[in-house]
Amino acid sequence: MKAFFGSMTGRVFLTLLLGVVITAVLTQLLAENERQRVIEAFRDQHAMDRAEQLITATETVPASARLAYLDAANRPGIQLVVINDELPVNPVPSAFTAALAVRMGPQYKLASIAARPAACDVPRIQNSMFGPTESQWKGVCESINVRLRDGELLRLMVMPPPPSVIAHETDYRMIIGLFLVSIAFLAYLVARMTTRPLKQLAQAAKDLGNDINHPPLQLSGASEIRQASAAFNAMQARIRQYIFQRTQMLAAITHDLQTPLTRMRLRLEKVGDGELRDRLVGDLSAMQEMVREGLDLARSTDTTEAMQALDLDSLLDSVTCDATDAGQQVVVHGHAGMALLGRPMALRRCLVNLIDNAIKYGQRAHLTVEAGAGAARIRVRDNGPGIAPGELARVFEPFYRVETSRSRESGGTGLGLTIARNIAEQHGGSIALVNHPEGGLEVTLVLPEYYAGK
Repeated sequence: MKAFFGSMTGRVFLTLLLGVVITAVLTQLLAENERQRVIEAFRDQHAMDRAEQLITATETVPASARLAYLDAANRPGIQLVVINDELPVNPVPSAFTAALAVRMGPQYKLASIAARPAACDVPRIQNSMFGPTESQWKGVCESINVRLRDGELLRLMVMPPPPSVIAHETDYRMIIGLFLVSIAFLAYLVARMTTRPLKQLAQAAKDLGNDINHPPLQLSGASEIRQASAAFNAMQARIRQYIFQRTQMLAAITHDLQTPLTRMRLRLEKVGDGELRDRLVGDLSAMQEMVREGLDLARSTDTTEAMQALDLDSLLDSVTCDATDAGQQVVVHGHAGMALLGRPMALRRCLVNLIDNAIKYGQRAHLTVEAGAGAARIRVRDNGPGIAPGELARVFEPFYRVETSRSRESGGTGLGLTIARNIAEQHGGSIALVNHPEGGLEVTLVLPEYYAGK
């Protein structure tokens, strides 16, 4: 769950979900406030009509029968009663009193009572989606002295409407649950649709690192996505062209250098001083080796070789058999028992460089192979003096040699580990160096397992 919300999809999903829920809550609050306002306005208009009808009808009833009529005609909320006490009135009538006076005409005298009826301040329980809440009635709630045309003085009391006697309970929990589920589902779909192109670009970048000749992205989707895909394809083409041109340039330089170097070797054979001749031939051989390994370094970043599934144990067996036939002391323990997706020639070069490095500086190569956690680990240990801890990282630099621990007479140009690391990284793997506690240097090559269909 933590990984999901830490991803781009999870963040977009959470942002959309919270945005929609907050918007829905605010909208519901505004809707309920507007609903309450409309109810109050409708009640005020109804109270105005009912008060006019009640006053007019009461006046038509004989004075002796008015009390009985009012007992039968009064309803909760709108009542016209006989005055039993004198209450102070407001010098300025309320808006409701003034509007009712206009409707009744000048023959009726209306005055607003200063004191509000007690029912006006009683809290009302209102059910909503957010649960029952207490609120006060904000509509018309007041007492009005009404003097009829025949001079009788009555009191009109406009109070809040009584609560509904009809049981009406809505299961808002189910409504909210369905709302949240539907919104979460839609938010997840939108998040997936939004982040899918980004995942495709990320996967394309990963595939580009493994195979520069990987097929380009399809130009589909929204215009912005098509533009990004087109820019990515153009970048891939430029990188591929750059690598090809660099490799071709280095190959041409190497080829062109071979001829003068060969002529120099032939001419050096004619030098009379044997000691001087041997030194010059040795330097010339070192130059030729450096040129060849420089080309190998350039080719180690070239990914023109096709990726294919291969058996790691078979590849190791082939490499170690070739090393043994060449007189090298190589011992292998364990087996991986897994398939890899890689370039056979490049991986062979990587393993050969690691074995040659162990043979050159430690006379023997001990290989330990094991598999676990979706990856194969190949440990190559030698019997050499090891490397100072401060220089373990620097040995991967091109042409770097540890003079204090690696003898120049042992050969090498300082490119073997650099080439091996380039090849390992192209296959999604890694190479690490450590001085073994029992002596010697141990190189650990980690390569991910290949799963068909993924």
